Amino acid sequence: MKRLLVTGASFIAGLAIGTVVSLSCNVVENALQASTEAAPANPTPTVNPTPAATPKLQPTPALPPLVLQPLPKRADFGLDSQVLQDRQALIRGIDQSLRYLQTPKAVEAYRRYPVKGVSRDRVDRSLRRFRELVLKSRSAAELQKAVQKEFALYQSVGKDNRGTVGFTGYFEPVHTASRVRTAEYRYPLFRLPPSFDTWKGKLTREDLEGKDGLQTGRLKGSELVWMRDRLEAFLVQVQGSARLTLTDGRTMTIGVAGLTDLPYTGIGRELVKDGKLRLEDLQLPNVINYFKQHPADLNVYLPRNRRFVFFRDTGGAPALGSLGVPVTAERSIATDKALMPPGALALVQTQLPVFNAQRQLEQRSVNRYVLDQDTGGAIKGAGRVDVFMGTGEQAGNKAGLVNSTGQLYYLLLKS
Repeated sequence: MKRLLVTGASFIAGLAIGTVVSLSCNVVENALQASTEAAPANPTPTVNPTPAATPKLQPTPALPPLVLQPLPKRADFGLDSQVLQDRQALIRGIDQSLRYLQTPKAVEAYRRYPVKGVSRDRVDRSLRRFRELVLKSRSAAELQKAVQKEFALYQSVGKDNRGTVGFTGYFEPVHTASRVRTAEYRYPLFRLPPSFDTWKGKLTREDLEGKDGLQTGRLKGSELVWMRDRLEAFLVQVQGSARLTLTDGRTMTIGVAGLTDLPYTGIGRELVKDGKLRLEDLQLPNVINYFKQHPADLNVYLPRNRRFVFFRDTGGAPALGSLGVPVTAERSIATDKALMPPGALALVQTQLPVFNAQRQLEQRSVNRYVLDQDTGGAIKGAGRVDVFMGTGEQAGNKAGLVNSTGQLYYLLLKS
């Protein structure tokens, strides 16, 4: 989303997607914590793609520390009990990664990728074989057995070199907005202004919208839509993309067009630092509730995030990740693309919110096959993953509850 999405934890740091930030911008972590290039048509999954033209070679940068460690030949891992119920969605996600791997962008990314044995060809072959196994497996256990037999696991070293990874969630929000300013809809989201390149590294959020979010004279004429809630408008910037229901009855989707070159500061962490919230209560719903109870504090805390995000009309497009392909609810993740293999098949072991028999959300330990298709401003290092939870209020409720640790593994064919 190009990960400017709302991350239940990863909002631009605060779920994306858009372009610079990404759909996965992570609401909770992004928002709480410190919180595109078009791909070719779908390949025929059973046919090897025509190799993309190799772009002009650039100097290879210094290699980062090793971030993936191969596990023993026969590594056991937990059962993805949801995989057959999600079969069609997972297949669509695999096909999106296969699309990406045919692009020049993928060729260049893997030319530079530093982990020995992780190549574009191997990732592509692994996805195609896994696709076949998903389609023919009659049970989750049968799929697991085949994967354990045919695939090698590479584990992220995590944030502590022991495999500990922090997980957050992000989503594509749906909001109500107006194409014209009214007494009710006062808080604008902006197009990229013509003069942007001359001041993108200088002007802060407060410079561009004032402490109250209404002093937007510098950006007059660049308004894209207006929203009625200031915090909601801010969280769209954290998220990096949104689906809007307009007051005239139409629907509009927006994604990131650009953002200023100033550091991101998560308002959730600022609330914790000032003693307004306890660290253990740092979840998006609690942040929203705090500002509902103390609306004047929006003027204090929102300006502390000096980064400002601009949008474009994406013409009804689905939520896109930083790879330029659609992301799939609970089957796409965002990671640091300077370290992790883009588009690759992975397995996560963590806690995610699920509905129980009473239709209430509760945390459960899960194993999930996922596709690494996004990144985000707050997703840095080998110890961070943002899980895309979907579109709309329910997805947002789930995303805001994702805040746990776990493990991240990449699956590659043994030969």
